[in-house]
Amino acid sequence: MLLKGEIVRLSRSEVRRQLKTTLQLARQQRTHVASLRREVEALEREVRALRKRLPRSTNEASPAPGAAQRFVKKGFRSHRERLGLSAADCGRLLGVSAQTIYNWERGASNPPRSQMGSIAMLRTLGKRDAQARLSQLGS
Repeated sequence: MLLKGEIVRLSRSEVRRQLKTTLQLARQQRTHVASLRREVEALEREVRALRKRLPRSTNEASPAPGAAQRFVKKGFRSHRERLGLSAADCGRLLGVSAQTIYNWERGASNPPRSQMGSIAMLRTLGKRDAQARLSQLGS
């Protein structure tokens, strides 16, 4: 009985000693993970701040040359209205008639592939840029 008690005492002591190092390592890992999380949050805040400072035209994704471009009539119309352009003004910017713009927006026809680059350029313009280009074309 005395031997059994001594074995139990020594084994508990050994387990405590082994657990102590494991717990210390776990505590260090939790501290390290917490510091990494803080660092990631700080970097994400910095990225958001930098994105806000980017000019609008570079912030929009411009399609790569030769990439397939698609035309969405509803999106085209809403962007034209957002720019404050009439169909005639939009047509002047793109080199087509106002009736062609209306047909594209109604879905009666689709722009030819040769026009897709011009339409993509129009998507990168802001309201002031569009007005400036119109004035360059000569109102």
